[in-house]
Amino acid sequence: MKRTGSERGAAAVEFALLLPILLLLVIGIMEFGRAFNVQISASNAAREGARYAAVHYAEAGFTNGAAQAAALAAAPTLPAGTPVTITYSAGACSSGSTVTVRVVTTPGWMTGYLPFPAPQITGVGVMQCGG
Repeated sequence: MKRTGSERGAAAVEFALLLPILLLLVIGIMEFGRAFNVQISASNAAREGARYAAVHYAEAGFTNGAAQAAALAAAPTLPAGTPVTITYSAGACSSGSTVTVRVVTTPGWMTGYLPFPAPQITGVGVMQCGG
């Protein structure tokens, strides 16, 4: 079969038209995977911070800073400077009350190619004190 001159370069043009769509799809998959990983890390950090506060609240020298450090140590993949907020249902961790730990982060885009702002990711952990 002989090709006619009018079809010359058609595959290159089709590839050039599809390449941006394929790249956007691949970048979107990578960014979603990283955002999902950060969400899991934030949830694990919040859960570990709540567990630490609920278990160690009665120990001498316990501070919220120790629970915050335990939360961040449980998720080393979170961006540096991620804030950890600890609140108690009764103002303090006493038997029957609950401790809530909230980890909020905005990790930014991994590739930097997406034109809209990165989502804010929140992880929440709640445990009963003295349970």
